[in-house]
Amino acid sequence: MKIKISAIIPCYNNAEFISNAIRSILKQTVPVDEIIVIDDGSEDNIEHVLKPFTNQISYYRQENSGPSTARNLGIKEASHEWIAFLDADDQWVENKIEQQLHVLSKYPELRLIASDMDEIDSGHQVTSPSVLKQHNLLKQFQVNAGRPVKNALRKLVEKNFIPTGTVLIKRDVLLEVGLFKETIRFAEDLELWCRVAANYPITCLPIVHMHRYRHDNNATSQVSENMLKDLVSVHTLIYQQFAEQLRSHGLNPEQTMAQKWFDLGYWYRKNGEYSKARNAFLKSIQLKPSKTYILNILACFPIFNKLRN
Repeated sequence: MKIKISAIIPCYNNAEFISNAIRSILKQTVPVDEIIVIDDGSEDNIEHVLKPFTNQISYYRQENSGPSTARNLGIKEASHEWIAFLDADDQWVENKIEQQLHVLSKYPELRLIASDMDEIDSGHQVTSPSVLKQHNLLKQFQVNAGRPVKNALRKLVEKNFIPTGTVLIKRDVLLEVGLFKETIRFAEDLELWCRVAANYPITCLPIVHMHRYRHDNNATSQVSENMLKDLVSVHTLIYQQFAEQLRSHGLNPEQTMAQKWFDLGYWYRKNGEYSKARNAFLKSIQLKPSKTYILNILACFPIFNKLRN
């Protein structure tokens, strides 16, 4: 029986890129059955850009609410049993779907299949040929060779190895575990993938199936307060749901949470927001006492710095 797939593209002010994203789906050696574009309140005349694809896509527009809300709308509107995601400024390689379905035929118990990706700059030069390799994960997934990942929940908490734009996932799994958290703007995908991995077999293929374009509008390399606060929120949700399961996999969830609070506190301290820094460092100490955390909270008091000097 043929597996039917709905591809979902959330889009916000990506008119200059989305045509290439759609074409990369249309060029698949095994075609998808539906392409859904969710316009997240764009202001760049994207409807005009999409006119040539009128007969090949389903188009929905919503008020600007973020990519999680857009993806969730796409999931709800999807007609088919499997969902694939692609951001409007990225592209799939031509055999992405074919190779993922081949792995699914070998391991039909899988409910989520992700893949490696490369990164390309605005000049179309490859800046990272393998994101898995960049994070020292490529060899382990090459050894795994598409089989369900053991202790996938723990591995995701240690390092998110799932690029959302490579994901192929069973729709009823998404509906069962719950969709993307719409209140979170950064790392919301990690929280969802953890819910999936805690309940179902997943894998990641050591094959580049997506080109991710890094440009001025999507650069996330600069650490921000909101990014770090969202990471705390995401790991808090993971901690609340799966602390015991993570411990059974040999991971100390308190230590992970303490590190996220420390990262936020350090950002506040570096930016001179000492009251917020003290509160964040205190959270990290309460979770996992550490000399480093204690020294940093002391450094937020002017008198301590005077004594040191």
